[in-house]
Amino acid sequence: MNSAVLDMLKWDEQGLVPAIAQDADSHEILMMAWMNRDALQLTMEKQQAVYWSRSRQKLWFKGEESGHVQEVQEIRIDCDADVVLLQVKQIGGIACHTGRKRCFFRVLSNGEWQEDEAILKDPTEIYQ
Repeated sequence: MNSAVLDMLKWDEQGLVPAIAQDADSHEILMMAWMNRDALQLTMEKQQAVYWSRSRQKLWFKGEESGHVQEVQEIRIDCDADVVLLQVKQIGGIACHTGRKRCFFRVLSNGEWQEDEAILKDPTEIYQ
């Protein structure tokens, strides 16, 4: 892979950029995670989402435990080159570790966070 593609991004102090996963068909925002150079390189090569887990300090192949892989259809960056947007096909229909379709299931309503999306699968059944 041409390193100039990776060099164009504005990586933060930890060598990371935020990455947003968006459903390629519905355009719903599914989740946000972090990528380092290796994660983005692997994502480009495999056409499968790979992120950097800040809590575990290691590469995280989306779906490696759950089976809910993200097949990458397109990769974009924003105008400042500091955010990556992945257009994905979400295998299994679940992107969130809580068992929901997307991580953005809380909406501010009347000054409170309200959940507006049901759990599709109990996380204890996903992560054993």
